[in-house]
Order: sequence, then C-alpha cells, then structure tokens
Amino acid sequence: MESAIEPNSTGPALTEAQLDAFRRDGLVVLPERFSRAEVDGFNAALAELMGDDVAANIREKSSGAVRTAMGLHQRHPVFHRLVNDPRFLEPARQILGDVPVYAQQVKVNVKEAFVGEQWQWHHDFATHHHEDGVPEPLALNLHIFLDEVTEFNGPLMFVRGSHLAGPARASLDTTTTSYDLWTVGADVVGQLAEQGGLVCPKGPAGTMLVFGDSIVHGSPPNMSPWPRRIFSLIVNPLDNRQTTMRRADHYHHRDFTPLGERLG
Repeated sequence: MESAIEPNSTGPALTEAQLDAFRRDGLVVLPERFSRAEVDGFNAALAELMGDDVAANIREKSSGAVRTAMGLHQRHPVFHRLVNDPRFLEPARQILGDVPVYAQQVKVNVKEAFVGEQWQWHHDFATHHHEDGVPEPLALNLHIFLDEVTEFNGPLMFVRGSHLAGPARASLDTTTTSYDLWTVGADVVGQLAEQGGLVCPKGPAGTMLVFGDSIVHGSPPNMSPWPRRIFSLIVNPLDNRQTTMRRADHYHHRDFTPLGERLG
C-alpha cells in the first residue's frame, strides 16, 4: 500500500498553454495525470479511513454518509507520500514561483451515490481568510478525480474567470451546509457568470484539476447511482500561512514543514 504512487507516471510540468489557461480561466484540467492502478491504491487507502468515527470525517446532515474525509496525510502513509508528489509540487512552483509551500488541507470530498449533497457557490479564500487569517488568495487546490466525473454524479462547476477582479463578496452560511462555509450569493454569481460563463470539468479517474483560491465554484447533489470522490491537496506559500489557529487542525494544518521535505 505504501508504494501506490508510480515512479514513471506522466511528467509534472505544465505547458505554457496550460499556464495561460490557468491565469485566464482560474483553473486548468490535466487529463491522465494519475494511472488507474494509482487511483485504485488511493481508493483502497481511503476505504480504510472512511469508517473511522473521528471529527476529521465530516458527515452529510441528511444521510450521515461521509461528505469529507480530512487530514488524510496524517492518517495513512499513501496520502503522506501523495502530498509530496512532483505532479503537485511542480505545477505549484510554476504558478507560485520558487517559494516553499505547506499542506494547508488534505482531504477527499465524497458525493455518495443518491445521497451526496450540494456544495453552495463559494470561493475558498473567503473561508481561508475569515476563519484562518490567511492574508492573500494565493493557495492552490490540486485535485485528483478518484472516480469518473460526469454530468450526472455531482460535478464541480466553476464561474470561468471569476478570480480576475479579486475575491467576490461572500457571507457566512451556518445553516444549510454540513460545516460553516463562506458562500457567494446568487446575485453575485449571476453577474460573474454573465461575464465568464460556467465550466464543468469532467473526465475519467486519474484526471487532475488545478484551481486558484478565489475562483467561484460549487456542485449540485449527486442523484445518480455512481459515487464521485475527489482528492484535494490545498497548498499555500509559507509566507502566506494562517495566523489565527482558530479551527481544528484537520481544517487547516499547522505543520508548516515545506512539502518536498516530508519524505523519509
């Protein structure tokens, strides 16, 4: 299980066209970044953790199914290795520059078949800033699809280019979400979508997705008979790290050891 990551997988660097897409749209999709065998290893490790009765396994309000399994690199060696994978660290270096980054959050967002609930429109920086005292919207979200993501099983939707004017106005939702989330209102989303339109990344398991801290996104419920699991590593520059230490560690990790120095 500890060797779920293949040493000769697809190279990590982004092309200039991919970097341009990220800067323009706020996200970039990278097909076939991880192999089926690797994804199978990640899912096997995840299955070991999903049944744990711990605060880091956050459950849906309605069904009790795990919605988000957090702190994964602290709970299983496969995920400890994964957060140091060059397929994450090299794109982060290209986008952020040669600065050390830490693992701000390590999780899998789960939408179980039939019962997976929506994620309201939001951008990550609102929560990172208001709850954790992160100064600037520099963090990067690095995803791996652990299932095929289709139009049926609750895919992510992004408002293309919604990061360009800076973080959108957001307010705290404490009632409709499984945990408190700073959300973006329909009026703001409507205006932004008129300008940039919506984009819905889809693809087979092993697809990688990179997006920035201030792009507006959300996802509908999963009414389909197929699950939708997505691994997420959020990296943040050390000099932009959290300042309040208010939330539990699994929401925003307090180990600021630079990624790439964790192995061994």
